[in-house]
Amino acid sequence: MKPYKNKINRIRSFALSLIFIGVVIMYAGIFFRKYEIIMLIFMALGVLCIVASTITYAWIGAISTRAAQVVCPECGGLTKIVGRVDMCGHCREPLTMDPLLEGKEFDESYNKPSKSRSNKNSTSH
Repeated sequence: MKPYKNKINRIRSFALSLIFIGVVIMYAGIFFRKYEIIMLIFMALGVLCIVASTITYAWIGAISTRAAQVVCPECGGLTKIVGRVDMCGHCREPLTMDPLLEGKEFDESYNKPSKSRSNKNSTSH
């Protein structure tokens, strides 16, 4: 199983990889110089990857400004928590701001809404 990373850092890494993927796709288009349409398609796909990266960076920037800042009890670094549980961006210490999850084993599924919780909310309205 892959080690869990901080959500903000994981999304930023994805956006950075989109930039590199876009550049590689555009570079691959150079090999089709004789066929302008194919080269144009590769160039357009590369630009779309870079635009998607820009949108992803803007989106995670907006999320990052609203994220709760906490001091990690393990390393003392200031980090941001997105969701109910997250990892420290510096030392990967599991963090939570939900008192019900204090002391429980770290599980990424705590960030997903459970069916029982959504059923309780829908019947109480």
